[in-house]
Amino acid sequence: MKPGHTKNAAAPALASLAALFADETRAACLLALLDGRAWTAGELARHAGVAASTVSEHLGRLVAGGLLAEDRQGRHRYVRLADARAAQLVEDLAAHAAPGAPAKPRTLREAGAAGAMARGRTCYDHLAGRLGITITGAMTERGLLRQDTGFALTDQGVSWFAELGIGLVRGGRRPMARSCLDWTERKPHLAGVAGAALCRHALATGWCERIGSERAVRVTPAGARAFAEHLGVNGP
Repeated sequence: MKPGHTKNAAAPALASLAALFADETRAACLLALLDGRAWTAGELARHAGVAASTVSEHLGRLVAGGLLAEDRQGRHRYVRLADARAAQLVEDLAAHAAPGAPAKPRTLREAGAAGAMARGRTCYDHLAGRLGITITGAMTERGLLRQDTGFALTDQGVSWFAELGIGLVRGGRRPMARSCLDWTERKPHLAGVAGAALCRHALATGWCERIGSERAVRVTPAGARAFAEHLGVNGP
């Protein structure tokens, strides 16, 4: 260190955090866990294409680093993203890491999975992909959401959630509404308390359903009618 320079106390912590992402296996596990569910080490090992012993070591580092939380049920060990802040960090880094066109799928199966993810998916606990972008745009056009000074629900937006019976749990450090950069659409979609509540409602009421083993979701016929009625959206 040069004379007269003071070391920034945050530098070691930032370097340690960055190191957690600097491994392809750990990155694959973090991206998989963006589906908001808890996975076993064996499931993540198969997903990442590595041995269970290898992934177990990586998961230990991610838990120790605060990015993952661990739950045990009998002999089974489950891991999940620690919280919404960890999920936001993973999604933001994924968006910045792939600013150009996505890699070309190698097989028809990969092409189908990539297409489904781009059309609609969950991003931890809110909707993303073209579905999330379409819903966010419709809410903004109808005066339910403001984007001019950052994301914020309007009074009309709060009333809209109440009319649909969607509870908005206030409190804590999580904002009511925030933007999340969509890594396939390169535009912001709705996250935060409101985004999570809308996603839960869409899945619970059958407006959307999960498909495959990844994060992809699709709009059901009932969902298409609901989105058209409540947001004026046709075929999100």
